[in-house]
Amino acid sequence: MNREQMLSQAVSNDQGFDFVIIGGGATGIGIALEAATRGYRTLLLEKHDFTKSTSSKSTKLVHGGVRYLAQGDIALVREACIERGRLLKNAPHLVKNQSFVIPTFGWFDELMYTVGLTFYDLLAGRYSLGRSLRVSKKRALEYIPTIEPKKITAGVVYHDGQFDDSRLAINVLQTATEHGAMVLNYMNVVKLTKNTNSIVDGVVAEDLETGRSYTFHGKAIINATGVFADDVLQMDIPGQAKTISPSQGVHVVLDKSFLPGNHAMMIPKTDDGRVLFAVPWHNRIVVGTTDTPIPNASLEPVALEEEIEFILNTAGRYLTKAPKRSDVLSVFAGLRPLAAPKGDSKKTKEISRSHKIIVTQSELFTMVGGKWTTFRRMAEDMVNKVEAVKGWEKSKSRTRNLKIHGYTNNVNHSDPLYVYGTDKEKILELARVEHVLGETLSQSLGIIKAQVVWAVRHEMARNVEDFLARRTRCLLLDARESMRIAPAVAAIMARELNRDKNWEREQVENYLAIAQNYILS
Repeated sequence: MNREQMLSQAVSNDQGFDFVIIGGGATGIGIALEAATRGYRTLLLEKHDFTKSTSSKSTKLVHGGVRYLAQGDIALVREACIERGRLLKNAPHLVKNQSFVIPTFGWFDELMYTVGLTFYDLLAGRYSLGRSLRVSKKRALEYIPTIEPKKITAGVVYHDGQFDDSRLAINVLQTATEHGAMVLNYMNVVKLTKNTNSIVDGVVAEDLETGRSYTFHGKAIINATGVFADDVLQMDIPGQAKTISPSQGVHVVLDKSFLPGNHAMMIPKTDDGRVLFAVPWHNRIVVGTTDTPIPNASLEPVALEEEIEFILNTAGRYLTKAPKRSDVLSVFAGLRPLAAPKGDSKKTKEISRSHKIIVTQSELFTMVGGKWTTFRRMAEDMVNKVEAVKGWEKSKSRTRNLKIHGYTNNVNHSDPLYVYGTDKEKILELARVEHVLGETLSQSLGIIKAQVVWAVRHEMARNVEDFLARRTRCLLLDARESMRIAPAVAAIMARELNRDKNWEREQVENYLAIAQNYILS
């Protein structure tokens, strides 16, 4: 994943591409892998960095969706449970089995959740991650000692998946490139091209690093831009009806003392009707999420005060140690690309998370809806749809049992470098060859200098934010600590990318401005 080499190859490709994918979030990345592994010439273009927006700001869960089961969407839950199992099998260095405790408040809760979650297990079938069961109050308090004991009568334990979203994205991209795909970040698609039959046959993209424009031709053009899908649809059909109804989800990050141990907590019904998760993640606790309809999508959504207060107050009701604003290490907001509802319904929790494919008259293919858990299945459906519409010979999906780059079963979750899988040894080798790269940048976050060099050389990190927010998760885990090490990261990246001191200074300034939105005053 060397950007200069990849761009050169893409520009010199006289044959054109079978798939040109616009958007480098979960959806686009999945389609790139699906298409490339079926043997299609594939190009993916991302306007900013991979997973810059929604796909890096999830609740960090690979889950079947207990909430959707309550809504009666059994087909979605079944599909998600199967995909959850496949992800755990194909990327065990990034996806793990996570046990959850639901505190109960009386015999009716105990019965309802035990029966419901047993059905959840049955839907997963052989992909089940563990049996759900009722546990006594004593056992529930052993699992989560910080639950307020006066309020609960018992607990119900169930299992779901937990993962690192941006790290999975990078490894999926690496897998796609290993199968021949070309992927480029900081390439802004500004126009669609059409042939004499008014069929979309390419894109005009501007390289945001150099300002140069390129035209890339493709037999199938895919709009996988998530919450920004309507922007690309407008390029095809100006005045096109709105297809996306974005909803904002906010999470706060706390230190491990608020939820010691390995179990997560799930509150099934909060005041706004959503569930509240408190999930261990990289030796921190992620607490969320809210569900706030947003009129317009933005690249860097900011948590609203009422969302932050809602999470802190709700968590405080169930924990003996109520979190305060001063306890928050980071707060992040992400937008969900929900398919716009029909009729008068405005409640985002009533909008299905099922994905759907829109094909315009000019054969622009757009994916709307969906979620990380089902990203592989979404991609499979999209490639199948393209083949059907274009009249191509049907091909078979090869991703169901495909091991993702970095795959290893030998995972030590207490090692800060575990998310690299088999690449960990290569990073340590960098540190051995050049001793200075073995130096620690952040003790609390477990970051060494070699990770910066690795991210630039092999993971297409182009700026400080790419590294601190997505190649590592420093910004989300401890925003202030990430700001402290930003100058050192900029200096290393400047050397690797052959940039001057002005670039270095601008990078630090830009990063500090972004990071301020992740800190509570």
